[in-house]
Amino acid sequence: MKQSDFTIRRETEADHRAVENLIRESFWNVYRPGCSEHYVIHRLRDDPAFVPELDFVMEQDGRLIGQNMFMKTVIDADGGGTVDILTMGPICIAPKLKRKGYGKVLLDYSLEKAAALGYGAVLFEGNIAFYGKSGFTYARHFGIRYHDLPEGADDSFFLCRELIPGYLNGITGVYQTPAGYYVSDEEVEAFDRTFPQKEKKKLPGQIFG
Repeated sequence: MKQSDFTIRRETEADHRAVENLIRESFWNVYRPGCSEHYVIHRLRDDPAFVPELDFVMEQDGRLIGQNMFMKTVIDADGGGTVDILTMGPICIAPKLKRKGYGKVLLDYSLEKAAALGYGAVLFEGNIAFYGKSGFTYARHFGIRYHDLPEGADDSFFLCRELIPGYLNGITGVYQTPAGYYVSDEEVEAFDRTFPQKEKKKLPGQIFG
């Protein structure tokens, strides 16, 4: 991969359908039979918490090969009040280009832009093996807990990166997932029928049935 192989730019309205299809191809049968992420981004673009300045696509030879986006949310601080933060995703790279470095380039670019806009921290659900390479660590190290997760439960999926060093100093509390990420199976199914049919498969390692 060479820097000249691709460009990263803001998503436009004309990109929407192609981005949704890219996400569908990338997430299909990964976490569940089929996927919901393409409908999630379709919904999130109209959510008040959506950050259009941080809605990116990666392009190569005139076709979209990656995307990432951010949403505003908060930590409910133990001492009272809230702390403004970002959450991220869906983020994806075209299936044929995964594990070639494109994802990290897109992620690092996105985080740099978020920091430049003055956002203090990003918390989200992800795999430390990948996201740790871009400065993420377990959110528990910052004293931040995932909402509705029982005490003592595995929280290794819940990650954090400060964009402003020390932004979370002295803060403990509970992270809140933006409501826009929650979609019904019925809505997902109806939206998915507007795309070419793909076979849903129950595969080992899927999180949801």
